[in-house]
Amino acid sequence: MASLPSPPFISIEGIHNFRSLGGYPTSIPNPAITRSDLLFRSAEPSQVTAAGIAALKALNIRTIFDLRSLPEIKRIGLLTPRIEIEGIEQIFIPVFKDIDYSPEAIALRYKDYTSNDGTEGFRRAYADILEQGAGSFRTILLHLRDKPQEPCLVHCTAGKDRTGILMALILQLVGVEDHVIAEEYALTEVGLAAWRDTILKHLMKDMGEEGREGAERMVGARAVNMLASLEMIKSKYGGPEGYLKQMCSFTDHDIQKIRTNVTEGRKAVL
Repeated sequence: MASLPSPPFISIEGIHNFRSLGGYPTSIPNPAITRSDLLFRSAEPSQVTAAGIAALKALNIRTIFDLRSLPEIKRIGLLTPRIEIEGIEQIFIPVFKDIDYSPEAIALRYKDYTSNDGTEGFRRAYADILEQGAGSFRTILLHLRDKPQEPCLVHCTAGKDRTGILMALILQLVGVEDHVIAEEYALTEVGLAAWRDTILKHLMKDMGEEGREGAERMVGARAVNMLASLEMIKSKYGGPEGYLKQMCSFTDHDIQKIRTNVTEGRKAVL
């Protein structure tokens, strides 16, 4: 696996796109930074090695939240059996239980929106994820509310779309500036660089060479797509607080606890 800049990337042998959500400057509830030792994100971990498992345990990760659908897990399982990791609980909370929502599937589902810059396709896809994934996201947010001493990892297939919009929602909740959230999201292009050609190869089988330009946009992680999605959260829900209240049944007190638990007072290190 290619060497990636650290922070925020952390080398976990056998897992792509692994990084911490820590070190980002916040403004809510007070100026602070996001914790670097609580919340991690990545692509699917089925190929993690013994050294990678040791690295996960060194980070004190004891819970892994899996946002993938059953079709995705079954497809990957045909190639690589799921690895049970002693001492780490893996919790299956699919955003779409029976629908493939891998980057390839999203590109196909929203291919009518890949014209121009593709931003509308991402905004629609992420709106669907937020609507369908509220129960899954609530489970993770409850962990952040109730178990701030227990680091966790969140992943989907690529760690880009379902994982990406949840991480953006959390950063938005604590007042990280939109352009910083979008830049954090765009880091996925770095984290998935070694895997990108494989994803595109699979896409070309279904979309054909004429669809390459749109496919490349849809498997990317351009900052402008996240900026549009953050505006969608504001316009549709009134902001992240509105989403947590309307879709996840959280109270103001719950939201305050989550904000406090995911931040710390040290100086930001961007």
